[in-house]
Amino acid sequence: MQNQHPSSAPARRSKRIAGLLTAAALAFSVGSAQATDWDMPTPYGDSNFHTVNIRQFADDVREATDGELDITVHSSGSLIKHQEIKNSVRRGLVPIGELIMSRLANEDPLFEVDSVPYLASNYDQAWELWQASKDVLSKRLERQRLKLLFAVPWPPQGIYTQFAVETGDELKGVKMRAYNKSSERLAELLGALPTQVEVPDIPTAFGTGRVDAMITSPSTGANTRAWDYLSHFNHAQLWLPKNMVVVNAKAFDRLSEDAQTALEDAAKVAEKRGWEASKAETAAKIKIMRDNGIEVSEPSPQLVKHLQEIGETMTEEWLERAGESGQALLDAYNKQ
Repeated sequence: MQNQHPSSAPARRSKRIAGLLTAAALAFSVGSAQATDWDMPTPYGDSNFHTVNIRQFADDVREATDGELDITVHSSGSLIKHQEIKNSVRRGLVPIGELIMSRLANEDPLFEVDSVPYLASNYDQAWELWQASKDVLSKRLERQRLKLLFAVPWPPQGIYTQFAVETGDELKGVKMRAYNKSSERLAELLGALPTQVEVPDIPTAFGTGRVDAMITSPSTGANTRAWDYLSHFNHAQLWLPKNMVVVNAKAFDRLSEDAQTALEDAAKVAEKRGWEASKAETAAKIKIMRDNGIEVSEPSPQLVKHLQEIGETMTEEWLERAGESGQALLDAYNKQ
């Protein structure tokens, strides 16, 4: 018979159980790191260049992390509607999402700086405006536990109608689709009647008579088959609004350092790729509209003058709302 202390067997069992629990915990931790699944809502359809870019972004992240971070993109507002995406990310209902930046104008006017008419109406100006504004906008988002990853512009906004627009007076009394505070105000200053309509609902809105005209990009016009309900597109190049991708700060902090780096690196690539895609999108979608019978025109001198006057009014109004922060942003933009 072995001479054994009566407490040694339970002690060995306790150590063995503790070791197993530790190993299980480590295995769970490693397994979790390898299988972090994020759902990402976006308001736009699969054919939209923003969605195509974001799907590539998700693929890049998955590849760079060797599957540690797996982002599933939910397009067309199928998971969360556009107006709820930002708050859903902030509250942690989803860890990441895409939305148009100017949708936040009602809570902070700085977010509509890219939607002031003729403040930045081509890609070079839009890029300079983004460089002047992204740091301050990032800090505003950080206050709400959100991290800004990247932003990509839509093609320049133009005017879609069922008739030619020569001076802008033709739009008085017309029901016009709007999608943010700036497009609403522009419609009002043109004498039109603004109505909020999300992109997936545009064909139905025109079909039911809710709206008769819209201000949007060549991309949205072609993707919603504008030729089915409109006949004219005026390439006024009013502004280039941006979509932004934001992530919940706590969700980001829970990632491993390698995954955080991979996510940020993929975001930089996606931003550059998205800006180039937007440029190509402008020409491609204008051609598609022409090929399908839309009459595409450049704005007349009278219309440009009218829109510039409206732009000056809206810039003044924006500065009144944005205050010193807005003026500092414009000063930084004008110095570039």
